[in-house]
Amino acid sequence: MAELLFETYGVPSVAFGVDVAFSYKYNQRLGVCDKDGLAICPGFTTTHVIPFIDGEPVYNGSCRTNIGGYHITDYLKQLLSLKYPHHMARFTWEKAEDLKMEHCYIAPDYFSEAQLFQKGAKEAEDKTRCWQLPWIPPPAEEAPSEEEIARKAAIKEKQGQRLREMAEAKRSSRINELENELHDLGFLLQQLEQVEENDIPSFLSETGYVSKQEIEAALAKVTQSLRKAKGEPKGDQAEAEDKADLATSEKFPLINIPDDMLTPEQLKEKRRQLFLKTTSEGRQRAKQKRSESELERERKSQQDEEKRLENPELYLEQLRARYKDLSEKVEQRKRLKTNGNHTNGNNFSGGVGRGERLNAAQRERMRLLTTAAFDRGKGEDTFGARDEDWQLYKLMSKDNDHDDEGLDQDEAEVARISSRLQEIDPTFIPKPAELGTSQPVEVPRLRPLTKEDFQIILGVERFRCPEILFRPNWIGVDQSGLDEMAGVSIRRLPSVGQDVEERLTGSILMTGGSCLFPGISERLVAGIRMIRPCGSPIRVVRALDPVLDAWRGAAAYATASQFQTQTFSKADYYEKGEDWLRQYQLRYTL
Repeated sequence: MAELLFETYGVPSVAFGVDVAFSYKYNQRLGVCDKDGLAICPGFTTTHVIPFIDGEPVYNGSCRTNIGGYHITDYLKQLLSLKYPHHMARFTWEKAEDLKMEHCYIAPDYFSEAQLFQKGAKEAEDKTRCWQLPWIPPPAEEAPSEEEIARKAAIKEKQGQRLREMAEAKRSSRINELENELHDLGFLLQQLEQVEENDIPSFLSETGYVSKQEIEAALAKVTQSLRKAKGEPKGDQAEAEDKADLATSEKFPLINIPDDMLTPEQLKEKRRQLFLKTTSEGRQRAKQKRSESELERERKSQQDEEKRLENPELYLEQLRARYKDLSEKVEQRKRLKTNGNHTNGNNFSGGVGRGERLNAAQRERMRLLTTAAFDRGKGEDTFGARDEDWQLYKLMSKDNDHDDEGLDQDEAEVARISSRLQEIDPTFIPKPAELGTSQPVEVPRLRPLTKEDFQIILGVERFRCPEILFRPNWIGVDQSGLDEMAGVSIRRLPSVGQDVEERLTGSILMTGGSCLFPGISERLVAGIRMIRPCGSPIRVVRALDPVLDAWRGAAAYATASQFQTQTFSKADYYEKGEDWLRQYQLRYTL
């Protein structure tokens, strides 16, 4: 500093001093403290303790800790940011400093004070402070007027009328298309009846159909679609479908004729008829299975409703238990399918998961393919010459894979129970993601923000943050607190008598901005009493103005008559060097 002042700025003379000493001397002059005493200054970034004997500072007994108001503010800012992460932008450094100076205090006993807040006592509620952030209540939704309701209903009716007109136009267009297609198919059948039998293949090749039966099947299908578009009863539609299937089944005259009695062309036609018959029979079986399933579903629904009316509570409990058991069963089977027989979900080395190996139906399909390929390599390819050969396609079909049929049934039952629970239990929440279903999940609505959501509550933070002045290790600073620093400073003094130590503790002056916390004097007295002999006089006073007394003391020192004799000039600096400045100590009298 001296080098900067003398060589850069060219000041004529310089005098150095310590802010704690200036404040102590100023308050000593006003009779606040004695000539012998301790000056404790918790400042912005550091805390100092300097003993005074006969009005002069003894710097050999001074003590310093790297804790101050800066660390308290930063600690408060961190605690509030962790407590209210959605309002971190509000906790600026300036606002945290204001909250610290306005609300923080020193607890007489930290752990007793913390227990009050932990128990939620009335005293803790009185000590809690609330900082209300800016909040604008949402506008209240007013009930729509009768005119508004009527206007919306008219708009909705107009839109509905327009949609109905569009649907009717689309339906009319569809009916016209089907009628034209039905007329074309009928005309095609009439022409086909007039064609000679030898010319039928060439005639059909031009129309895109293979046989007369295919044209009749297309005619039945178009007739069915037309009746459905016109809105005819389902009974007539089902009857028409049955008649079409019956007419189709009667068009297979070659099936029961032996192969040795047929020509090659008739053999090909027989194979095609066999395929068509198989398809028709499969359709009939599927239709019958659907009707049986519908009847079974209606029967179960009727039984469930009777049970529910008989004992609703017991029915709901049983239904929940059934849903839970089936859900766990489905999940367990899915895990086994993915990870093999290891229920913990891990595949050991060398193990193959069930999802990676073939089931029984897939193994049979691979065997049939392998056998067919092996037989085909032996001389002439005679596959298809026998009726049994065509059954191979049915055996190889993936539709016959019933390995997971039980799992599908369980999933269907879980979906049915879930749907039933949603109807009778409003608190039930399904788990479609876990069951692999496509049922939509109702997303929970977020509650609207209220005034309480914009309130910052200051509870234990009020006394926890300034407590680091006495417990610096809470923020990772392994140094002494304020009360311990007083004892360390007294022990660092040269050999002094017991009476001098008592005079030092009998006049302890606190200065600096961080000594403005309420309760700090009482806490310091209690802490020093723990390290001093019983009966030692302890008196802690606060400076008249802890923030500005250091400046006032320095101003009084600069205006004293002895000030010129206690400075060193630019000539002294160039003559004696900077090492002489390091030995300089504050010696002055106000």
